[in-house]
Amino acid sequence: MDAPTTTSSDDDTSGEGGGWFTPRKPPKRQEDGEPQQTGADGPGPTEARRVASIRPLARPGSATAEATGAAPSTESGGAALATEPPEGRIPAARAASEPTDVLTHARVAPTETRPDTGPAAQHNAGPAAQPDIRPETRPAAQVETRSPDAVLVQRTMAEIGPVSDKVTSYFYALLFTRHPDLRALFPAAMDTQRDRLLKALLTAAEHIDNTDVLVSYLKNLGRGHRKYGTQPEHYPAVGEALIGSLSRYASAVWDEETEAAWVRTYTTISQVMIDAAAEDELRAPAWWFAEVVAHDLRTPDIAVVTVRPDQPYPFLAGQYTSLETPWWPRIWRHYSFASAPRSDGLLSFHVKAVPAGWVSNSLVHRARPGDVLRLGPPSGSMTVDHTTDSGLLCLGGGTGIAPIKALVEDVAEHGRRRPVEVFYGARTDHDLYDIDTMLRLQQTHPWLAVRPVVDQRAQLPDAVREYGPWNEYDAYLSGPPGMIRSGVDALRDVGIPAGRIRHDSVEELVAAAT
Repeated sequence: MDAPTTTSSDDDTSGEGGGWFTPRKPPKRQEDGEPQQTGADGPGPTEARRVASIRPLARPGSATAEATGAAPSTESGGAALATEPPEGRIPAARAASEPTDVLTHARVAPTETRPDTGPAAQHNAGPAAQPDIRPETRPAAQVETRSPDAVLVQRTMAEIGPVSDKVTSYFYALLFTRHPDLRALFPAAMDTQRDRLLKALLTAAEHIDNTDVLVSYLKNLGRGHRKYGTQPEHYPAVGEALIGSLSRYASAVWDEETEAAWVRTYTTISQVMIDAAAEDELRAPAWWFAEVVAHDLRTPDIAVVTVRPDQPYPFLAGQYTSLETPWWPRIWRHYSFASAPRSDGLLSFHVKAVPAGWVSNSLVHRARPGDVLRLGPPSGSMTVDHTTDSGLLCLGGGTGIAPIKALVEDVAEHGRRRPVEVFYGARTDHDLYDIDTMLRLQQTHPWLAVRPVVDQRAQLPDAVREYGPWNEYDAYLSGPPGMIRSGVDALRDVGIPAGRIRHDSVEELVAAAT
């Protein structure tokens, strides 16, 4: 299923993300090699006041800066809006070799393995749709506990909600008119994902207080954005366009204090992403080439595509990747791995062609053995905790069965007889395209139970309530956005704590954290 990015997000979309820093001693970067384009989409905006230039920070190399951790002044290479808002000075970037969680200002350990297990942007099998720019509805008591910057950000979000389309258009007009060189980082046809960059930034900003969820999300974005050729020096332009758009369309609530809050918020978001990208660059390529070696058309609109990467591709069962076809350059879509890691190194994906889905239709109807695709890095938090004996309760809807199948294989390979209950949902029998595979796994493994659920209303969570109890199970959800939302509610209703419910819809992960 060809799904938009959020967020888990993901959002992993072309050109999305950014920052105002250049990491100290950045590693040598791989050449992108993509054809460059110039020019702007849309007319040049002229009506709003010109946003003061946001200058990149100098690399913190001086002995004084390193010893004290103080931010350099504007004169010595610091960055701040020229109209210096109260407390709006942007702190210096930290060394990539000593990552710090900038949301908590606590030292954190670098990632030890290539596969990422944090929440991320969405994938084909079940992430929710791209988060809406409109703010969440929260109880007043919750709002009062938020940080001052978060309150100001939330106020801005409420103001721009009714005119989100105009904000998006103005954002890209500013970005491409003032920085036409950045146009080459985006797809030729912007209509496919024109709002994703801004939505990802606003989603992250709105949830700036949700450290546990947001840091992992942003690290995944930072790593994933390497494949677009994004460089630290590109990021000031994104910040200027963001603040320029917000100040124009939230003018009724915009003031120096609000502007300073957004500077600090965007600075935080950017630093996490840049640190993650710099660390990742030391141990992994920006992308992998992968040759199609098998194409199995299961139904008229669903295909199982198997590829061979050009170099080792480490990942964990339950994760997903972003994929680009040669027919639509710079348009990436997320797909879950349909198996646990294999000894032959091959990767399989279940793809459903959807209306107007450029990538999905290409993979289902056009791709053939010998075609070469590009893969981004693996991401996703829907992985098995092998340190416990808890059972697994898995809900897979449609092509969402792909990562569920991978989880079953993963449990089998670890050789522990822990119960696994799989509910495989579809609207019709025809849509149970992989039921034979799942039933064969059930025959092989006595600890596995597979329950097909066919319902035109796709009420898979309701079926789960009829069984159980599930208090000794960890839950995994993968499928359409509505199924994930209702599934989370149903699982919590039957007593499964939110911390034991896993999926890769960033929208739902953030909601659960709040």
